[in-house]
Amino acid sequence: MDAVVLAGGYATRLWPITRHRPKMMLPVGETTVIDRVLSELESDGRVDDVYISTNERFADDFESFLADREYEKPRLSVEDTTGEDEKFGVVGALGQLVDREGIDDDLFVIAGDNLISFDVSDFIDAYEDNGATTLAAYDVGSREKAKSYGLVTLDDDEVVDFQEKPEDPASTLVSIACYVFPADQVRFEEYLEDGNNPDEPGWFIQWLVDNDEVYAYTFDEAWFDIGTPESYLTAVAYHLDGDNRVADGATVENSTLGENVHVLDDAEIVDSNLDNSIVFPEASIRDCDIRESIIDRETTLEDLDLAGALIGAHTTITNGDH
Repeated sequence: MDAVVLAGGYATRLWPITRHRPKMMLPVGETTVIDRVLSELESDGRVDDVYISTNERFADDFESFLADREYEKPRLSVEDTTGEDEKFGVVGALGQLVDREGIDDDLFVIAGDNLISFDVSDFIDAYEDNGATTLAAYDVGSREKAKSYGLVTLDDDEVVDFQEKPEDPASTLVSIACYVFPADQVRFEEYLEDGNNPDEPGWFIQWLVDNDEVYAYTFDEAWFDIGTPESYLTAVAYHLDGDNRVADGATVENSTLGENVHVLDDAEIVDSNLDNSIVFPEASIRDCDIRESIIDRETTLEDLDLAGALIGAHTTITNGDH
């Protein structure tokens, strides 16, 4: 089978942190969001080619990213857009990619901002057992959260009903944008020609449930949809598990690092207190109290008390600026 990693979003809810970088490249632990998916696809012998579906704006970033890795399978497939208002929609982009790359095999599709706790190989095993389209499903534990996703109703493992972004969800089991389609169910062109919604893949799944067999692979471990500052910091905290992590090249002097703090290469923390935050490379923080915040690279902060802050790259803020 072939695989597509969806990486074409502009992540406006994470700006300014993602204004000039794809959110899939955000660090989590010792690696990045997208590395976790790519490494598993690389190691599964059933996966042949891996296409990273991105846009013109971030194409160079992904070219550089792949040049620094030793993956053999991934290659870029670039859609002709540079901004949010030009996007084709996920299903529209998938349809174009399948046509552009001449894909005629079974197809694994996953959102590149998914942080999953199950093994991709286990998911593909489930697909092979089912012999039909299989999606990954997770209980988000909240009907309010379920409103933002595709609601899955099961009879054993078969999906008997699917509602994309329901106003009044009857349960909390949702699809997490991770699918395998048999070659004969890669029906994006047919779906789009019928005038259906080209945006979220859940609309296609809803249509497919009405026209074909779909099964679910449910899992109980962790799942993070990296779409907001809160979800990103929660994912970082999950992987740190209450600890803090300081890169070898970073400096921490006369400072207190609380739970779930990650300080990256060549950052400098002096006379400060940090908790539940991530500090990107070459940032300098002095005389600050910082909580639940994301501090981008080459930023200088002095004499500040911050909570829930997103500080963009190359920024200088001192108490005298307020």
